Amino acid sequence: MTPVFFSSGLFLGWSLGANNMSNVFGTAVGTRMIRFRTAAIWCSVFVILGAVISGAGATQTLGKLGSVNALAGAFMVALSSAITMFLMTKASYPVSTSQTIVGSIIGWNLFSQSLIDYGALTQILSTWVFCPVLAAMFSMTLYLICRSCLSLCKPHMLMQDALTRMGLLLAGIFGSYALGANNISTVMGVFVPISNFQDISVFGLFTLNAAQQLFLLGGLSIALGVFTYSKKVIMTVGGGGIMRLSPVAAFIVVVSHSLVLTIFSSQGLNTVLKSWGLPPIPLVPVSSSQAIVGAVIGIGLLKGGRTIRWRTVGAICSSWAVTPVISALICFVSLFFLQNVFQQTTFKPVRYSLTADAMTRLARSDVDTSQLEPLRDKLFPNAVEFKSAMQEHSFLKDQKLELAIASAKLHSIEITQDRLNDLPLKWITGEQRSALDTLVGSHYRHNWQLAGALARASSHWRPITGDKENQRELQDKVEYLQDFFAAP
Repeated sequence: MTPVFFSSGLFLGWSLGANNMSNVFGTAVGTRMIRFRTAAIWCSVFVILGAVISGAGATQTLGKLGSVNALAGAFMVALSSAITMFLMTKASYPVSTSQTIVGSIIGWNLFSQSLIDYGALTQILSTWVFCPVLAAMFSMTLYLICRSCLSLCKPHMLMQDALTRMGLLLAGIFGSYALGANNISTVMGVFVPISNFQDISVFGLFTLNAAQQLFLLGGLSIALGVFTYSKKVIMTVGGGGIMRLSPVAAFIVVVSHSLVLTIFSSQGLNTVLKSWGLPPIPLVPVSSSQAIVGAVIGIGLLKGGRTIRWRTVGAICSSWAVTPVISALICFVSLFFLQNVFQQTTFKPVRYSLTADAMTRLARSDVDTSQLEPLRDKLFPNAVEFKSAMQEHSFLKDQKLELAIASAKLHSIEITQDRLNDLPLKWITGEQRSALDTLVGSHYRHNWQLAGALARASSHWRPITGDKENQRELQDKVEYLQDFFAAP
């Protein structure tokens, strides 16, 4: 049954390849500088490499928006996103899987009555505005630089043609890698928390973890979409749908688009910024379609804006606005039928209760628990009802409200020797394993209790103050243990 559920992610990958190949090679193919077959081959190879090597960066932000906790639910989230993507591709509108998957996850959140992380949602939505603006700024700047260089050097026409073709090919390769790195999380990201793939070694040269195996499958499906159904959207973007582009302008557009996608998916760039004391850039799955359209409009504005077909731009912007809504509606309705007609578990209920331990934790965090006494030990079936009760009985807001919700979340965890024997060891240190051994026989009702017990058992489970990478690594390990030792 599992391969059937993963098929929706592969369908979504195919849709992404069919729609978004236009963003990296559309202008080159549309201006007839590169043949479609050549572009498709290079695009496929580097989309796969980008997905496997650098695809993990933007996955975490998507996970904050909604952590789909059942395989059938993940199947329908990906399928709804793919159907929406396919419909938009049929209509020749360049939309993005980041728009469709965000809509689908919100649909799942509403159906399962899970809370929507509005902080993560705002972060993603803000990039949908910032992304085309940044791409336009890049394209305008690069176009001016490139035009000045050509005026100074005055290369022979044949030489300029050869350099432009080479530039378009390299820019397309760069864009394909960035597309795979940034957008693979929208294709297979919902399956990462619930996949049970084991690490595999490839000829002893390198190891693919579960997420990389999923990203490889997603990358292959994107490549299939590139070859089979991408030509139609190419003619909207690169064939003069928005405005006619010269080969040089086409090169600038693809480079600008690729720079934007790289900025929002590069963990290495974030590490460099932090080492310089600069604020990190949020790693989020941005829309490659918005980046390419923004870059095209940037060059058009530089030329006075009269060559831009604003009616086409308006139609594309309208499709961006309705795409998440359509995807959310399809997902919500489909989940209803999948659960009630086909009797599939589309989500695992997460219950909440202000237990004595949760109340003690809140009191130690300077939360006034006297207002919460009427809710003590009451069981709530989902986050929405618990939050509503909290707001009715207390004045907690922002961080304290979030802390109360996180503290009350129930998640039965039992550390047994049999389960511990099956735990993969290579991702934790010997000291961390020794600390885990001391917890055999323990049972916890909340996730945070396991993290606290591990921290008390060994300093190797205590986050280092100021070291965000260490904190993130420990958090990932504890979350894995919470799921691994979850009581049935």
